[in-house]
Amino acid sequence: GVQTCALPIFAGLSADANILINTARITAQRYLYTYQEPMPVEQLVQRVCNYKQAYTQYGGLRPFGVAFLFAGWDEHHNYQLYMSDPSGNYSGWKATCIGQNNQAGKGLLKNEYEETATVSDALKLAAKVLQKTMDATSATAEKVEFMVLTKEGGKLVQRILPESETTAVLAAVAADASNEGDV
Repeated sequence: GVQTCALPIFAGLSADANILINTARITAQRYLYTYQEPMPVEQLVQRVCNYKQAYTQYGGLRPFGVAFLFAGWDEHHNYQLYMSDPSGNYSGWKATCIGQNNQAGKGLLKNEYEETATVSDALKLAAKVLQKTMDATSATAEKVEFMVLTKEGGKLVQRILPESETTAVLAAVAADASNEGDV
């Protein structure tokens, strides 16, 4: 059967994010019920962003104070990544980050992201971005979580890395950083 997957990640007010995530879930389920196929990722993002934008337009409504990253896969455009800001604008990306210190993270992604990267390489780059952008603390398996979306045997697989794998990725990035300092 046809599959699709959209995973939101947010920065900002968690109560606002919960409202918008529930809106996205309801929207996707209504689409599935109506058309008997999963909603394309960008269409879902567009609907959520239209809802966010409406709250910036009318008196008496407070805009949603949340930015989102939507990562997903559908049969139309394969793997996709969209970023939306509190105003409801959204854009597609190969790699990006949101939240505090996002400019430092974006700079690192701009210099080091490669479209041909393996899942392992992408995890290391994500860990490197986290270590560079986290304030007053270092990334540890207790403080960060990695999720990988892959297509295996025709099925979409969402996998949250166990703590042991997260620790190994973070240790590999720390070892690479210390080796770069020796050059």
